Amino acid sequence: MQAGLILMRRDLWVLALMPIGVVAVTIACGLPVAAQQATTAPNEPTTDVGQLFASTCGYCHSDGGRTAGKGPKLMDSPRSDDFLRDRIKLGKEGAMPAFGEAFSEAQIDAILKYIRSLKPN
Repeated sequence: MQAGLILMRRDLWVLALMPIGVVAVTIACGLPVAAQQATTAPNEPTTDVGQLFASTCGYCHSDGGRTAGKGPKLMDSPRSDDFLRDRIKLGKEGAMPAFGEAFSEAQIDAILKYIRSLKPN
């Protein structure tokens, strides 16, 4: 009887703390992007766009953007370059964070070229 009571209390704590954990993970996933500074220097170093995409976009756009994940498939997107550029900069409320403050124009252009160059594995 005592063991069952202890397990019930533990389960209640887990249920009570779960929303806090979800919020913490959500915040933690957003911090690396928010902490990055946009660089607009004309002589900025060459961007490893594959790594940049994998570390910031790959969580939602699976297989390097080739398949849908939490976000849509980007390979062969029917959207215009202007639409994709604006979506990267401004995000979409409740669906995608804005990266306009985190990425320079050159980085956004590189990501757009990366998306347009995607081919099936």
